[in-house]
Amino acid sequence: MSSPRALSDIKKDLESFVGSRIRLKANRGRNRIVEREGVLESTYPNIFVIKLNERKIERRVSYTYADVLTETVELFVYDKQDAEIRIASANN
Repeated sequence: MSSPRALSDIKKDLESFVGSRIRLKANRGRNRIVEREGVLESTYPNIFVIKLNERKIERRVSYTYADVLTETVELFVYDKQDAEIRIASANN
């Protein structure tokens, strides 16, 4: 098993996909796993923001890079053929 990547590597990966359509899979604890689709809106030094359009309501959620490192959050980007590519994971 390889060692986990640094937070700066995860941030760098996410910066290249700002504005892309993504799928988010988040573990909310107690067997609650949330899957949503949205757009990676922006990245900041400690968090990234995803814009969601749910039921005609625009909503923004933020997660930390540590959430990706601990695999609480998994992110997948859609390519031009609508195939999913995992973009952020601790062991990439």
